Amino acid sequence: MNQRTRPQVVIIGRPNVGKSTLFNRLVGKKLALVDDQPGVTRDRRFGTAGLMGLEFEAVDTAGWEDEDAESLPGRMRAQTEVSLQGADAALFVIDARAGVTPLDEEIARWLRGQNVPVVLLANKAEGSAGDAGIMESYALGFGDPVGISAEHGEGVAEIYTALAPLLEEKIENFRLDAEAEAAIAADQRAAAMAAAEAAEEEFVELDPTAPLSLAIVGRPNAGKSTLINRLLGEDRLLTGPEAGITRDSIAVDWQWTDPKSGELRDIKLVDTAGMRKRAKVQDKLERLSVGDAKRAIDYAEVVVLLLDATRGLEVQDLKIANLAIEEGRALMIAINKWDIAENPSALFNGIRAALDEGLAQLKGVPVLAVSAMTGKGLDAMLGAAFELREAWSKRVPTSALNRWFDDALAANPPPAPGGRRIKLRYITQVGTRPPRFVVFGTRLHELPTSYERYLVNGIRKHLGFGAVPVRLTLKSPKNPFDRKD
Repeated sequence: MNQRTRPQVVIIGRPNVGKSTLFNRLVGKKLALVDDQPGVTRDRRFGTAGLMGLEFEAVDTAGWEDEDAESLPGRMRAQTEVSLQGADAALFVIDARAGVTPLDEEIARWLRGQNVPVVLLANKAEGSAGDAGIMESYALGFGDPVGISAEHGEGVAEIYTALAPLLEEKIENFRLDAEAEAAIAADQRAAAMAAAEAAEEEFVELDPTAPLSLAIVGRPNAGKSTLINRLLGEDRLLTGPEAGITRDSIAVDWQWTDPKSGELRDIKLVDTAGMRKRAKVQDKLERLSVGDAKRAIDYAEVVVLLLDATRGLEVQDLKIANLAIEEGRALMIAINKWDIAENPSALFNGIRAALDEGLAQLKGVPVLAVSAMTGKGLDAMLGAAFELREAWSKRVPTSALNRWFDDALAANPPPAPGGRRIKLRYITQVGTRPPRFVVFGTRLHELPTSYERYLVNGIRKHLGFGAVPVRLTLKSPKNPFDRKD
């Protein structure tokens, strides 16, 4: 796999100078949470930035604070320091209205000791209120500061002028590399289409080499960030005993070696903020974080609900699970901290039984025991996630689908309310991810919900969909004599 990437530009500065606002401006999306209070960003966030045709990978970082290394702010600072390793440039952001502070000077001293070119940005410089701060910033030793307003989009052209010379060589190398990769990808697509045509396949199946989008969700302090760090083999995400450390949903591209086949599988791991009961969420920032976690579920293919083995299954866990099911995501349960669980056999069986009762609409959701600290069960979890995605993306030929449908009707005919039979004529699959089916017939408004469940459960059991959400729609033909004037 080619290791060359877009040039990387890291945004650095003390808390509340507008780093995340600038990041969102550069990537053209509101990816990072933004709020007036300092310290909103805690983990590094990556995004593809476009600046007047200049493409690079922007990295948002936590605010730099002068705190003890073992404290939460101290660990956030360590994450920021690590982010500069391998970077091609740094955008050092100060608050022009506040002027140069002692903490700005400390950051400047540290940056001067790094082997990375620095562009100094004086943010919040709209109007004349930041003029004095811009003049002060010359003393930081990074040449001419660029006055900007990240919130209003002022100074973007000046950022381009300062960055372009620093990234020119890396961008040219990336462009050449991207062209070669595009040619290879085109050849692979052509070969795949030719193979499909030769085999006369009725449906094109999911590309098994496509990256798996895997969201890790759960209550606060269940160990989501620790689990992802264990998978990556590095302290990529901020962790600690404090509940609610993660605020943004952070996506990390990663490759996993499947121990069964030895193949490298691409995965996009998404860490999310802990989701508490709605009644307990009073803080505005926490509401934003929970909203971000819900959006991560919307865009995921497979959702792993992480439970804390020391706390078992709680009502909030079932609510999070139902949220994933309602969004049509493939769901699995991982019980974390298994290495310190008491009476594990009884705990597992109790959680399994509670899930079957609490998630009656989707029985048989995979449940695995894992440990983010020791790595137990993580390979099995990832293998099961790929199998779930395959079932979630499965398409069944109409002929095979209707053979099963005829057998299901023969084994258990639909009821005849009032002595008049409900006629179910045929079924077709209209979509995947999640699988969606339409049943055509007459008098379908009288079909009991229990019979719909019978059909859905049969689709899962006999057609290879397993424990993934299945959508079933009933459709009757229009009555040509039922006209409205």
